[in-house]
Amino acid sequence: MRIVIAPDKFKGSLSAPDVARHLETGLRSATAGRPGTLGQEGTLEVLRIPVADGGEGTLDAAVGSGFTRRSAVVSGPTGQPLTAEFAVRGREAVIEMAAASGLAVLPNYDGGRPGSATARTASSVGTGELIRAALDAGCRQIILGVGGSANTDGGAGVLQGLGARMLDADGNELPLGGAALAHLASIDFSGFDARLEESRFILASDVDNPLLGPEGAAAIFGPQKGATAADVGELDAALANFVQVLAAEIGPRAVKAANAPGAGAAGGVGYAAIAALAASRRPGIDVVLEFTRLAERLDGADLVITGEGSLDEQSLLGKTPMGVARAAAEAGLPVLAVCGRTTLSAEQQQGSGFRQVYPLTALESNVEICIAEAGRLLEELGQHIGVHLTDSAYTKEPLNV
Repeated sequence: MRIVIAPDKFKGSLSAPDVARHLETGLRSATAGRPGTLGQEGTLEVLRIPVADGGEGTLDAAVGSGFTRRSAVVSGPTGQPLTAEFAVRGREAVIEMAAASGLAVLPNYDGGRPGSATARTASSVGTGELIRAALDAGCRQIILGVGGSANTDGGAGVLQGLGARMLDADGNELPLGGAALAHLASIDFSGFDARLEESRFILASDVDNPLLGPEGAAAIFGPQKGATAADVGELDAALANFVQVLAAEIGPRAVKAANAPGAGAAGGVGYAAIAALAASRRPGIDVVLEFTRLAERLDGADLVITGEGSLDEQSLLGKTPMGVARAAAEAGLPVLAVCGRTTLSAEQQQGSGFRQVYPLTALESNVEICIAEAGRLLEELGQHIGVHLTDSAYTKEPLNV
């Protein structure tokens, strides 16, 4: 029997590779010495394919699919240097923006909401520097996975990291961050990396917000990054000025791009990617499933297991488990889901294509313990699934914990 394990991370607990590894351990412990009906040869083959939806975990998915992990020293969201990783396969690179410009890499970040000063000054410059490192590695197709960003700078920092200079009316270079864009008068592209002309960008994002206004980057996502109500208004106005100045430099496409779906992603990095890098925006899960070659790697499989930390109504809107379930359905394969917890009804689970959903909370009602001991609990779930595999129950009737 061949099983494909293709989970997303359990946020705050385990990475996707760790989730897959613990499940496999449980499966093998249950099936060892019990060939049952595992297949003609009575053996169990497991293929682990960690996946993601374009945000955090995208780099792990790339490395798990044959990309090579690289690193570069870049400027963090507050300008302090940090080492960020990216992934390379031939001339293709995968960049996880959060590694260079995310909330999680803010100095002394404790998982809470940063302050107003950070919201106003955080920059995406490190992401631009990470793109330049990928160009140095010979890459010319770059997948930019966005999410978890600390900045609200419209992607001006990305352009600065690639050699552009943001200047005020006196020709002085502006400090980094979104608030400073209120004083932007011109952009000097003379030092912009020439290799960008021969490069293709894919923006992996499920966010469809525009850059500006009540549904824009500052209004919707700014408060999560520490922005006060006053900051939101100031940042939105600064971003509007950035659009006008960029339009004066590169033409009306800069104005059009501000209203493009996804322009508001990652504090407006989506905007800079679309306007200045001609990026094509695609749903993150579609991009990840493509570079992991999940569909073709399902060939010959008997069962697919996917999952994420919380399987809920948001998951139904195109998150990782739904993408994997769709691929499994197209291949005619049954699919199971594992998760930390689920709020989906039995009808929603079945309507989503899952033969059964296994939450850790079915084994341990204390959510904090589920988070702290997710590995052990996933191995228990793997054992349970494995016992049913030897009985072929997964193809005949719903599985119950």
